[in-house]
Order: sequence, then C-alpha cells, then structure tokens
Amino acid sequence: MVILGQWHDKRITISVRERERSLTVSTVWEGHLLTAAYEGGGRPRTFITQGTVYRRALDGRMLTKWRARGRRERRWLPQEEALKIEARGRALLQAVYADLQSGALRGNAELPPLGHTLFQRAIAWDEEKSRADADRYRQIYLPIGILPPDQYSAIVLQATLGCSFNTCTFCTFYRDRPFRVKSPEAFRQHAEAVKDFLGEGIYLRHGIFLGDANALTVPMKRLVPLMEIANQVFPEAWGSIGRPSSRAANHLQTHPGAWGGIYAFLDSFSGERKTPADYARLAALGLKRVYIGMESGHAPLLQFLHKPGTPEDVLHTVRALKAGGVAVSVIVLIGAGGQFYAAAHVRDTIALINQMPLDSRDIIYFSELVVTENMPYARDAAAAHLKPLTHEECTAQEKAIRAGLRFGESRPLISRYDIREFVY
Repeated sequence: MVILGQWHDKRITISVRERERSLTVSTVWEGHLLTAAYEGGGRPRTFITQGTVYRRALDGRMLTKWRARGRRERRWLPQEEALKIEARGRALLQAVYADLQSGALRGNAELPPLGHTLFQRAIAWDEEKSRADADRYRQIYLPIGILPPDQYSAIVLQATLGCSFNTCTFCTFYRDRPFRVKSPEAFRQHAEAVKDFLGEGIYLRHGIFLGDANALTVPMKRLVPLMEIANQVFPEAWGSIGRPSSRAANHLQTHPGAWGGIYAFLDSFSGERKTPADYARLAALGLKRVYIGMESGHAPLLQFLHKPGTPEDVLHTVRALKAGGVAVSVIVLIGAGGQFYAAAHVRDTIALINQMPLDSRDIIYFSELVVTENMPYARDAAAAHLKPLTHEECTAQEKAIRAGLRFGESRPLISRYDIREFVY
C-alpha cells in the first residue's frame, strides 16, 4: 500500500509492503528530501538524501554512495557515523507517526494495522538496539567478503569458512581465516541463529547463498547433508518468501533466477571433480546457479595471478554444471595484468566464453580490478613493471570482449560487477 498526502505543506509518501514486511517514508525533512526504508523488524536498511545513498550493513556500518564530477564515489561509514544517520531517520518517523495518530497528517488512505506495527518497531530501533544488533551479527558470522550482485539480498549461510586455496594475488577477502568445513551440527546451529537474527527482515531476502568462497568444493558425502539442513531450516526459500511479487517478476527478466533456491561460488579446478550427475543431485536439492571466477581465458595471466587451474578447467566445469541442470555465472576480471597482458586477455577470454554452452539462465559478469596497497597483486605488478589500465581503458577492454562474444538465440545476461558496491 502506498499512502500519498501533505505534511507541513510538503508532499509525503508512505509505502507499506505487506509481502516484504517493509516500511518506506519519503518527504522533506530538515530542509531536504529524505527517504528512509526499514525491514519488518524495525532494522534500518536504506536512507537517501541530497543525492547520497546510505545503505546499512548488518554489522552496523554504512556504505555511502554519491556522484561527483560524473563519477561514482563511495565511502564506508564507521558505526558511530552510521548511528547519526539512523537517528535522523528515526526522528523523521517519530514526527510523522505522531501526526498520523493525532490526525494532523492525512493521506489518500488510512495507515493499515501492519503500518502501525512497522512504524512502532522502526521508532523503537534506537542506538542501543542498533549496537546490540551489530554485536549479535558478529557473533553469528565471520566477515562476508563478497557476493555476486544478484545475490546481495540472499540469506548467507557459511557452510565453509575461508577459501580452499586462497592464493589469488588480487583477492584479500579470506586472508584472515583458514579453510574449514562446518560439521552438520555446527552448520544447523549457525543456520538457525541466522534465521533468528534476520527475524522479519527475512521477507526482504530471496534464496540462500552458501558461503564462503568455495563451499561446493566439499565432497558430496559431506555437502549433501549441509544442503539438506539449509532446506530444513529455511523452507521459506521455496515458499512465499522465494516467490516474487508481480513487480519483482518483471525484475526477473534482467535478473534470472534471483528468487528462491541455493547459490554458491566455486573455483573451476575443484569443480571439475564433480560430475554432471553430482550437479543434477545438487540441483534436486535446490542448487540454481554457481558463480565461477574464471578471471581470464589467458593461461599465462592466470599463472601470474596465482590462480590455480587452467582455462580448460573452467570450460569443463561449466559444461558439467550445465549438463547437470545448474545455471552458471562466469566472472571476468577486467584490467588484470595491465597493458602487458591486455591483448591476450581479450583474445583468449573471448575464445573461452564462446565455447561455453551458455543460455538465458546464465550471467557473465565483468569486474574491474580494484588494487589496494596490501594486495599481493600490487607487489607483483610493480616487480614486473606492469603498466596498469586506466578506468577508460578498462571500459574499452570490456567492450572489446563483449563485441567478440557469440551466442545462439538464447543469450546470457551480461552485467557489471563492482566489488566496492557490496553490502550485506
């Protein structure tokens, strides 16, 4: 339900979504348009004001994004700064709800009972509750390094911790933990804790992402029980939560498979160890799509990146997954290897992807290399005297690869993947 009205001579919009158990209020507040969005349990989710978006992560931090001089800028706010943004949204809701109750604010419809509940929960989400919520998150999860863009709203379950090889020089997400597979007992306890923690916020999440980096490397004998537990703890993944509304169904035209099911990362050389029959069995347990960091089709570049496996491993894994009825997403690392590897990176990546049996259920992501000082890649690139690509050259490299791809009538979705945009 969307309620439109006038409030202090300003337009106000109040959105109460019953299916998603969510509340959004948008109006002028303290001289500027402010949009504040909340989950069903009262947890703040997103604030938008003066062209800046603030997205609260479950660990209490906020990612703030804005555009300056035609480029997107972003910064992570520490919890103290994030709490000030939350307080501003809370003050807005308190003022709006008080006038709704007194009759000073009238719209084109009455606030439904769910709306009253959502207002009250969001107003009750004060600084103490926000800090406690963030502390509880850190008790349940180790830091979640990254998710594919179409899985930012998934329910993340850490069946494994860390990365099974953890040698890629461009990745620092899992340097703080050794690879470990949880026992069924520990995983069930974790899954139930996640469900309790998310509360009614679960209605804004769709499907399960099995983490961390390479959960599907786990042998079938151990992996199947973990997936069965995920289904038992979250039967909603196949019920009302997993089924999109009519508006969301339209969204699926550009985000295929984004609702319901189980998703996971997989490295290609481990993936080759499972057969199409194995993947068919996992598909029967709900596995919908697997994300493979192929990075490049150029073998010498993969070696420079200390990426285990070969381009042939990627191709074999994709074919096995597709034969087992599982969709795939291949991730290409744009800018890797700089000028020295650029031409071969484009040529061999095109050749590799064109051999894959991709269709409309699949996704190709282009992720621009982001280099930080503590990254081994920075050290290796400097030692090799590699000249990095500019952002404009990276964009041109992506366009060159796209131009060389050839598909049949059923084409995969092709999209960008900026790791700096990730918020869970």
